[in-house]
Amino acid sequence: MPSVRFISHRGEESVVDVPEGWSLMEGAVKNGVSGILADCGGACTCATCHVYVGEDWLAALPPREDMETDMLEFAIDVRESSRLSCQIKMTEELDGLFVILPESQI
Repeated sequence: MPSVRFISHRGEESVVDVPEGWSLMEGAVKNGVSGILADCGGACTCATCHVYVGEDWLAALPPREDMETDMLEFAIDVRESSRLSCQIKMTEELDGLFVILPESQI
């Protein structure tokens, strides 16, 4: 089962195991990770599961689809590494992934 490190904007870490096939957002919510609000429940209709993907991991993810890019326009402090965690499906290849949580989602 892939393990993911969620790092708060203050540097606090939560490490959780996320089953393959689940979204990164599902893994965060079901493990009580603070900073992933997931108001829409993973329907890609909000931006409250915004994360910054660790630079070394960007190439391991599929590119953003148009809907995700559109929703990120509603997020605060969007960066090149910004993704919606509801759109990242976990695979064994993502074991060790780390993401940083934006300050705006406290």
